[in-house]
Amino acid sequence: MKQTPEFDKIQQQMKKGVITLDGFLGDDTRNLVDIIASDSMTVSRLNTTCKAIADRMEYFKELGLTGLGEFISVDDTFDVKVDSVRGLLPSPFGGKGMYGKINTTVVNKKTGRSVVYTDLHIHFIADHCFFEGKGSPFRLEPEDLVTVLEVGEVEQ
Repeated sequence: MKQTPEFDKIQQQMKKGVITLDGFLGDDTRNLVDIIASDSMTVSRLNTTCKAIADRMEYFKELGLTGLGEFISVDDTFDVKVDSVRGLLPSPFGGKGMYGKINTTVVNKKTGRSVVYTDLHIHFIADHCFFEGKGSPFRLEPEDLVTVLEVGEVEQ
């Protein structure tokens, strides 16, 4: 895929200080389409899809909301907590509006590993297969999500 002027504009929105203090790219100097293509290949190698990962993230978020800010146990394998911070963030990709500053923490009790993600991450992954740039403080590694959340394999 080629970096278009539209992707150039989106990438500008992702820089430090534009939408968020830290931005979404970290120290990754690649074009946005190359970041997305690289992560898409990783997801494919893991025998799943970005949609399956995002669906699993949404699943845990919805269950975690019932805990009212406290950890709840899910399937005897996971502890999940959802915290909300005031405010909304727009997506640099544009789209359906603003995303709440909601943090979901999922702990896989079998592995002892955990991930923390936001509603904006779910949107990024579901709609754009974007996990943030390398070096971003909030980057999510596809391998970590698949392992910790136990995302099943999907026929592609």
